Formats: sequence, C-alpha cells, structure tokens
Amino acid sequence: MSPIPHVVARANRHVLNPLMSRVAGHLPLFGLLTHVGRRSGRVYTIPVNVFRDGERGYRIALTYGRDAQWVRNVLAAGGCTLLTRGRVVELVEPRVIHDAARSWAPVPVRQILGLIRAPDILLLHEP
Repeated sequence: MSPIPHVVARANRHVLNPLMSRVAGHLPLFGLLTHVGRRSGRVYTIPVNVFRDGERGYRIALTYGRDAQWVRNVLAAGGCTLLTRGRVVELVEPRVIHDAARSWAPVPVRQILGLIRAPDILLLHEP
C-alpha cells in the first residue's frame, strides 16, 4: 500500500503535477525527475521532493511508496535525470532505503512524512 492513497495520486497527476512541473526544477526541496518507462520506453517527467545527501548524493522522498511505477522505472534503468535548483544532474545507482524514523530529514519534513506514513527514500548519486 502506498503512503498517499491512489485516488489522491490520480488527482495530483492531473492537477498538482502540471502546476508543480512549471516551478519544481527551480525551488528548494523540489525537483523534476525524468525517467524512462521500462515497458513503453516513453520518457516521463514528474515533480519530486528532493534533498541533498552530501556532495554528490540526493534523497527523494517516496511519498507514493516504493512500488510507484516511476520508482520501479528508475531502479530498472539504474538511474535518471534530475532538474533541481535550475541545474540538471545525472543520477545513478538508485537504492530504496527504509527509515521509519526519517532521521535524515529536517524536523518539519520529518513530521509531514510521518503524517502521510512515508518511511522510504530513493537514494541516488552523481557518477
């Protein structure tokens, strides 16, 4: 089961995502992740919550859970592209990390992720 219900995900796909796609690549804590469908080969771009992890690493909050199609696509491809703060970065070696305490997150983010029951992150880094 995903942390955010599928009905909310569908609504976000049609309402919130198009709005966020205009600004997410330039805002702190957000980014636009581009990945390729593992079956269709189609290119998709979605807004995500992203946090730096050291000099070359990035953590992406899995608000829709580890079984979201985009997560499965990124894992299968071995990476993705991220536009964050106006900068495009190639990311590789994706790993899903379970952290129920959300110890990596700043307190306000930790609280929000706790409310929506999102304990997983996708950890990637620049090559």
